[in-house]
Amino acid sequence: MSLTGTPFLYLLIVLAVVAVLVPLVLWSRLRGPKTLRAAARLLMLLFAQGTAVALVFVLVNNANNLYDNWDDLLGTGDHVHQAADLGANGTGNIALDKLPKVKQTFSPATGPGMRAAGGVQVTQLKGQVSGVDAEVYVWLPPQYHLPGWRHYKFPVVEVLPGYPGSAKAWFGSMKAHEQLLPLMRSGEVAPFILVAPRTNLLAGVDTGCANIPGTVNADTWLSVDVPKMVMDNFRAQSAPGGWAVAGYSAGAHCAAKLAVAHPDRYRAAVSLSGYNDPIGESNSLAAQTPALRAANNPYMLLRKAKVPPQIALYLSGQPRDGYEAAMALKQAAKAPTTVHVVYLPRTAGGHTMALWKPQVDTIFRWLSVQMGKHGVKDPTASAPPATRKAGSTRAELASGAPSGAAAGRKQ
Repeated sequence: MSLTGTPFLYLLIVLAVVAVLVPLVLWSRLRGPKTLRAAARLLMLLFAQGTAVALVFVLVNNANNLYDNWDDLLGTGDHVHQAADLGANGTGNIALDKLPKVKQTFSPATGPGMRAAGGVQVTQLKGQVSGVDAEVYVWLPPQYHLPGWRHYKFPVVEVLPGYPGSAKAWFGSMKAHEQLLPLMRSGEVAPFILVAPRTNLLAGVDTGCANIPGTVNADTWLSVDVPKMVMDNFRAQSAPGGWAVAGYSAGAHCAAKLAVAHPDRYRAAVSLSGYNDPIGESNSLAAQTPALRAANNPYMLLRKAKVPPQIALYLSGQPRDGYEAAMALKQAAKAPTTVHVVYLPRTAGGHTMALWKPQVDTIFRWLSVQMGKHGVKDPTASAPPATRKAGSTRAELASGAPSGAAAGRKQ
């Protein structure tokens, strides 16, 4: 029975009801020795508490897409079948254009939100270069199957969850495709292909989107194997001009790091409540040594870059939760790198989906401008003056405009 499936949820609801009714009916009717009656009552209480905890956990898990299946929850999943040393560029000097085309079979994805807005597809991809074997979810924009667009190649945004987090999160909890469908139909947002690859590749640890020889090649999985598969199977634009990456929390760290490290693979990145130093996630493999931390820190990569990368970064965060890291990147950036920072006050909420979900509209409008979609207004071009108290409502928080409080903050 699936961890996130409706049958398991309904089973827990039934068990929770039974767990309440059983003590009401049997508590005073128990017969036998006093010790036996006490033991039976203790079991009833434990059963009631256990079912209640399990039901709450499943509801929270389904709402936030933390664990996709039992293997993720129990720490028994492993999606790495090899992890060769691929060198600094993460390709092992393989001529990627010489690799055979990857032909995949896709099927309708299951789970909350997967059938909405035209439906999400899923495939099991065996990475040719990374050695990772995992699922990839794909959502196609409404224009994709229209006759007038049959020769058009679409821009792509790779969307990444936090840790722990399911690859389905941008469709399930964030409802990105449901929010974007009407905006794409009206032309307010470019018709992007959304691609959500698995990022939880090893049991019980965050890969940090890093390449670690002998352990995992998560960077190559995300920036080489997944894009190649998408371009081989869909009318997708080529990299870097047609590709962007977006994430929240640990996924935000990955998005910024991938774009800074690989400007030849991504044109833009969106980071929602991210961090620069991999040690921001205590379970990150990329935080295990000083060398790994430096190699996977987008701030350090920007500072040390001999040639500033031609990328655009959109970074939003709250005090002590992404904002300081975003400002550090902005201060380290040099043209042609561009960095737009959005300050979110503490009153906007915490490190949750409730903070990130309302930003979907704005970040995709921003991506539309960065990816060359003409006629789409830049949501960051009309920032309110510093004297205005912006960011006080949910609509303003999603507007992409820096708040007045940020204007006077020490940088």
